[in-house]
Amino acid sequence: MNKKFTPKLIKQICIEALVVIIAVTAVGGAVITHQQYKSNKSPESDSAVSDSSTTEEPDGTSEVNTTNQSTTNSTQNNESTTSKNEATVNNSDFPYAYAGFTPKITDVNVDLSKFIVNGKYALPEGYKPTLAEAVKGSGVQLDYRVAPYYQAMYDAAKKDGITLTPISGYRSYERQKNNFENRIKQYMNEGMDKTEATKKAAEIIMIPGSSEHNAGLAMDICSLSESFENTDEFAWLNEHAADYGFILRYPKAAEKREITGVTYEPWHYRYVGVEAAKDIKSRGITLEEYLGLN
Repeated sequence: MNKKFTPKLIKQICIEALVVIIAVTAVGGAVITHQQYKSNKSPESDSAVSDSSTTEEPDGTSEVNTTNQSTTNSTQNNESTTSKNEATVNNSDFPYAYAGFTPKITDVNVDLSKFIVNGKYALPEGYKPTLAEAVKGSGVQLDYRVAPYYQAMYDAAKKDGITLTPISGYRSYERQKNNFENRIKQYMNEGMDKTEATKKAAEIIMIPGSSEHNAGLAMDICSLSESFENTDEFAWLNEHAADYGFILRYPKAAEKREITGVTYEPWHYRYVGVEAAKDIKSRGITLEEYLGLN
């Protein structure tokens, strides 16, 4: 017998059809999701690691894999720090640990008056400052925050008939390493063992990553000879350097050398800011003493 399609019957048929469609769709989706999970689980885990990996380059800079990262992350090579920057370098990891050098990692995100780089506080791996030319046309660079002050000091000295020739400003980690390693070889050729030679070299050249030159905060001016202290240029610097934020970083007095760990360098001037420089000069102290690290 033919059924009569009443409104009630039609409504029931539609509801049953809708239920079937929903059920089929849910089952199909579950199957697809399960297949995707099985095929994609491992690659997703691996990419989370590889996308944030860092490869250290020979000159101490970092080459960062920026896949799927923001533009902000790709520009953090300059003046950036990671969680490991506040930890002590593992003795077995530091290249010169055999000679007793196990520096802490310095905090680079501080005011320049508090920025410490020495044998006990090293720069983070891969740190490279944003640079600017210290004196126009010289080709010698400093941290971009420091360069304008050196240019101003240079110009002021020029008006007094003094030329503060910038000899060496920023140095890469690789260059510092070469200088340091060559000094070690020199002392070993003179009969010292490696440990003794390394310790002796560190009295003359800061270990790689522990030089203010690596941070772009210091300038060697005019000469690399102790006789520089007898020049008009040195006298001018002694009188005016603090007015531009620079201090004589490694003083001559024996007690100061014990604090800095570096021999007298009348040519090496470090930027710390005008206020700090004037305070340090007036008190006759080192940067370590100023920061309470002596």
